[in-house]
Amino acid sequence: MDRKTHDFYQEKAREWAAAFPYAYSKFLDPFLERLEPGAQILDLGCGDARDAARMEAKGFRVDVTDGTPSMVELASEKLGRPARLMQFGELDAVEAYDAVWAHASLHHQPFAGLGDVLGRVARAMRPDAIFFANYKLGDGEHRDALGRLYNFPPREDLMALYDTQDWEIVEAQDYKDGGMDKILRDWIAITVRKNPA
Repeated sequence: MDRKTHDFYQEKAREWAAAFPYAYSKFLDPFLERLEPGAQILDLGCGDARDAARMEAKGFRVDVTDGTPSMVELASEKLGRPARLMQFGELDAVEAYDAVWAHASLHHQPFAGLGDVLGRVARAMRPDAIFFANYKLGDGEHRDALGRLYNFPPREDLMALYDTQDWEIVEAQDYKDGGMDKILRDWIAITVRKNPA
C-alpha cells in the first residue's frame, strides 16, 4: 500500500469508521445471495469489519484481512476474534475461497500493480467462486483532498484489466457516491464469477 495512504488509515481508523453511519454495504446482501450457505469468503480490505460481521451473522465463514494494523485492531474488536494483517500483494492462496469481497479497498492499489492483485484474487478463488470489488472512476491515479492515493481508473482501462482474468462479468453497476472527503464521484461495482475448472 502507498505509505501516505497506509499512514492515513493507521492514524485515523476510528475517525474513518465513525464517518460512515451505515451498518454494512448496500451491495453486501445481493452478493451473499449468490453464495451457498456456509461459503468461505475472503474479506480483502475489511476496514472495521462491519461487512464481515454481517457475513458471519448470516452463517458464512470469513477470512477477515486488512493491510493496516489499526484497522485490523478495529475489526478484531468488532468480531471478538483476531482479524489478519495482509497487504493485497501478499495474497498467495490457491483455490481457497468460494468468494472474495473487496468493498472500497482495491481502489487504493496503485494501478500499475492492480493487474497483479486481480491475478492473485483469481488464483485464490475456487472454480465458480464470486468476486466483488468497487472503485472510484476517474482519469488516472492521484490523491484525494485527504492525501489518500486512489487509482481512479477510466472505466475502459479497468474493464480491460478484468478481461485478462479467467472469469466472466456477472454485473458491472455504475453509480454515484461520496466518501470521507464528501465529494460525489462516479463509481463502478463489479461482480465476476470464476470460470469452472
